[in-house]
Amino acid sequence: MLISDPDPRPAEVLEDVEEELAAALPETQGSRFFPMIQRLAWHLLAFVLLGAAAFILWREFHEIRPAHVAAAVRDWGWDSVLTALGLSATSFLLMGLVEWLGLRWAGARLRLRSALAGSFIASAIAHTLGANLIVSGAVRARYYNKYGVSLRQVAAATLFHGFSFAVGLSTLAGICLLLASSHDIAASSRIANPVATSAGALLLTAVSAYAALCALWRRPLRAFGHSVRLPSFRVALAQMTIGAVDNAVAAAIIWSLLPDGSVPYFTFVAGYAPSVVVGQLSHVPGGVGVFEGSLSTLIKGPAPAALAAAFLGYRLFFFVLPLLLAGIALAVDTVRERARNAR
Repeated sequence: MLISDPDPRPAEVLEDVEEELAAALPETQGSRFFPMIQRLAWHLLAFVLLGAAAFILWREFHEIRPAHVAAAVRDWGWDSVLTALGLSATSFLLMGLVEWLGLRWAGARLRLRSALAGSFIASAIAHTLGANLIVSGAVRARYYNKYGVSLRQVAAATLFHGFSFAVGLSTLAGICLLLASSHDIAASSRIANPVATSAGALLLTAVSAYAALCALWRRPLRAFGHSVRLPSFRVALAQMTIGAVDNAVAAAIIWSLLPDGSVPYFTFVAGYAPSVVVGQLSHVPGGVGVFEGSLSTLIKGPAPAALAAAFLGYRLFFFVLPLLLAGIALAVDTVRERARNAR
């Protein structure tokens, strides 16, 4: 949620959008202080998480064979495949709706269709490449330039999108941790019941506090050298609601590919949510390996081959196929823009 003075230079002369965005996004401001220590800390964290993930994945899946995974894939059936594809498309549509709200909140007036297209291209590429804020922000800046959206507005919308994801995931995780029965948690999760209850209550308290702050605090805040204006209470509720549904749909992609009755949905989400966070903290592109290692540790019940097949389907339907489509869409858009400018 970033509102700053407009960039005095026209968008056409922004030759390095990534560097400009790095200066505009608050989270990157910390790189001015102790840059070497910060880089070493992140590299060490990524190394530790990757090492732990490699060990966990070997422990969980070293006994299965490719034939076992192929058999699990065949057991999906076309109904599961179509369900997973539909869930993936729904998730990207919800991301686009958040994008549109974020752009409007930042002062940019775009049609919903344009925001959906820009969000899909940016999110699909950033999901796979990692460094979501910078990568997705750079793609957004280049795509929305033709609509007259300033770099500051792009930075604001990017942060709005990221924060909507965070509060949505927190809301979903809190609800599922509290609604999952103690029997299901004990039978299908390695999270202790007291931890699940406490974590759920803490998460819902945090998002409630955020909503209350948006309702009560109307003055701009100063942070990281920028003026920060909280969204209205209605917009905060939209962030929480759409973000929670979006994350619920994304989690259902994997869950729908598991055999029926493997793990209750609420219990599955209780493991899915922290695994997404760990995957993002690892700074590994797409959280590959780290996400799978964390989730396979936190849930129990699915057969290893079925879980491995579900992971492959999740990567295919939610990462690889959207990335291919986004790459084609971005190439077509670039060709059209160059042809239009050449006239």
